[in-house]
Amino acid sequence: MTADRLRQQLVRFLDWGEAHVDFDKSLAGIPADKRGARAPGIEHSIWQLLEHMRIAQQDILAFCVNAQYVHDLKWPDDYWPKDPAPASHEAWDHSLAAFRRDREALKTLAREAADLYALVPTGKGQQTYVRGILLVNDHNSCHLGQILVVRKALGIWP
Repeated sequence: MTADRLRQQLVRFLDWGEAHVDFDKSLAGIPADKRGARAPGIEHSIWQLLEHMRIAQQDILAFCVNAQYVHDLKWPDDYWPKDPAPASHEAWDHSLAAFRRDREALKTLAREAADLYALVPTGKGQQTYVRGILLVNDHNSCHLGQILVVRKALGIWP
């Protein structure tokens, strides 16, 4: 596979949509009163899953593009919101917008990194740019599936 074809595939991969329900459809139309609801037997609300995805994606993006990156988030406390519901409609909208913005930045990284297989300067071992992009997508795919399970359990998925 040529580098250009790999880059194109990574960008498409970050958008899902081929073999998955995409991010926007997964989170569209969720009533405000259900964003913080927990389904029986499921640990996290839709809000907590969305925020966790946003925080982790933002952290991995910063790791890849910030030459002064320092990993200072503590697992798991700093990666999961405590409250099951967003504080406001604005908090919900901010989280969605920030997730989309950072996903676009990752797509830019996939398109423009000089060498996708180069080691991330602040990384350890074999932490490359392509690994960071794949890690984000793998992580988000897992939690996006959980969001769909919560929506189905709450009766708010078509």
